[in-house]
Amino acid sequence: MAMLFIVAAAGYIIGKLKLINQDFCKTLSNVIVDFTCPCLIIYSTMGDNLPKRELILPLLFLGVLTYFVLLLLAHYIAKIFKVQDADKGIYSFMMVFGNVGFIGYPVIDSIFGHEAVFYAAILNVANTVTIFVWGAQFVTGQKDTKSSLKRLYSPAMFGTYISILIVALQLKFPEVISQPIKMIGNITVPDSLIIIGFSISQIPFKKMFGGFWVYVTAFLRLFLLPITIFLSFKALGIFDLTMLKINTIVIAMPVASFGTIFCLKFGRDETLMAQGTFITTLLSLVTIPIMAMLIN
Repeated sequence: MAMLFIVAAAGYIIGKLKLINQDFCKTLSNVIVDFTCPCLIIYSTMGDNLPKRELILPLLFLGVLTYFVLLLLAHYIAKIFKVQDADKGIYSFMMVFGNVGFIGYPVIDSIFGHEAVFYAAILNVANTVTIFVWGAQFVTGQKDTKSSLKRLYSPAMFGTYISILIVALQLKFPEVISQPIKMIGNITVPDSLIIIGFSISQIPFKKMFGGFWVYVTAFLRLFLLPITIFLSFKALGIFDLTMLKINTIVIAMPVASFGTIFCLKFGRDETLMAQGTFITTLLSLVTIPIMAMLIN
């Protein structure tokens, strides 16, 4: 996580030196969302040790149920925030969507071992589906069904559909195919962090740390919502405990960097989202180890 901070800091320095501008970042955001991210999603299921077929449905069900609960809670919690109506969707986004692909997988690997990364990838399918449908809707404020349905046919969603097929059919690929996809997908992480760093560099220092409701959202995202879901699902007794632990760490990640990218892509002011991303990423250095100890 310290290394990820350094890459974001590089984006901050690049922004302060004016080596890139807003237009460049908006174009790069489109490349990430529509090209490199789908490759990252596809490659996440191209490993040698895929989960067993019988675990696919339980993992998918747990992921879907988790994000159904998160979307419901975040929507109604944000309504009581004393903020502008236009910003309530941003707060909902920050409560629901964590930085699973960029930070979550390395953290899961360090806590549970390499095999657990594949479980996290299946759990993350629901995240990927919802972030490109409801997540984008939170950012844009658009509630029409047609816009949501169109996003189901976005490049990132096609990447998700392909990854599900790979796992379901237990497909194996030669390196001549998997490695180029890996190389392209790996562009996503550093470029996304550079965009976040650039966005933060455009915020006056006094405003970088956000206001009261940003910290309330950070507490909900990093601690209260994940531990509530863990205890509730554990009480149901229908899920494997290891699956629940991995799922809890997955949803306890800092705010997804795609929030900032979506703001740039859809023409929203990214200041609030960048503040939430920066603060939650900073606090997660403490909250993730605490969460890991609590659930174990």
